[in-house]
Amino acid sequence: MIKGSIVAIVTPMFEDGSLDKDSLRKLIDWHVAEGTDGIVIVGTTGESATVSPEEHCELIRLTVEHVAGRIPVIAGSGGNSTAEAIALTRHAKDVGADASLQVVPYYNRPTQEGMYRHFKAIAEAVDLPVILYNVPGRTVADMSNETVLRLAAVDNIVGIKDATGNIGRGAELLREIDRSFAGGKPFGVYSGDDPTAMSLMFMGGAGNISVTANVAPRAMHELCEAAMAGQVARAVEINNRVLSLHAKLFVEPNPVPVKWALAEMGKMPAGLRLPLAPLSAQYHDTVRAALRESGVL
Repeated sequence: MIKGSIVAIVTPMFEDGSLDKDSLRKLIDWHVAEGTDGIVIVGTTGESATVSPEEHCELIRLTVEHVAGRIPVIAGSGGNSTAEAIALTRHAKDVGADASLQVVPYYNRPTQEGMYRHFKAIAEAVDLPVILYNVPGRTVADMSNETVLRLAAVDNIVGIKDATGNIGRGAELLREIDRSFAGGKPFGVYSGDDPTAMSLMFMGGAGNISVTANVAPRAMHELCEAAMAGQVARAVEINNRVLSLHAKLFVEPNPVPVKWALAEMGKMPAGLRLPLAPLSAQYHDTVRAALRESGVL
């Protein structure tokens, strides 16, 4: 099972919105050097909604090629069309990704049965481990714990990124997973919410698929390592150091603040694609202060 700090990496772009592949390669090398335990490429933080299908496939291929087996690569290959998600996941499998991240279909608001059939169809169509992704704040549709447990019984489905931020719900899911699969098939529950990630890992979470890790990869790796080892005081100390990043990287919709922050750090240009707009000037000092407080600037 993939464990630890998994960066939901941004997609670097030039000011005109074109892909900056060299900056992506440099970010990958930096993450490997800083201890990042895995990379999600073209997730929602990677602006999957605005890259073309050809760019989507190329970003997965480029990342797998450049990582070259140094850490696991999880391809964001979900969608609100099951057929499209299957096609993207087949590509991810063909180019050598280690797993796929499959978001709850957005906009069309499927029922729980529809979600179950969607994810099951993907898992059965492509022999590549699937990590589910529940982020109701983005998709509107919310996958229930009951549906997650049904899907956890499917051979190829190995985990979930829980971005609800609901610790009580996460604790219940971890308990039911332990009861249902104790001593059997592993199924990882990953946080997808930086502010509550430490707490979920204290209760048995397998790691954190993180936005904050984009700018503080070393700290997030050490935080995950400590939290999963039950080193409470150490984990709390690290989390307190990056706490302002958890909040301030969401002063406007993700990934607007984190891309501005990476540009401020000199890691890449600040390019975005419409309908996303550059970070409002009123927040520049706010994000800059969080970077300084956390020690990354």
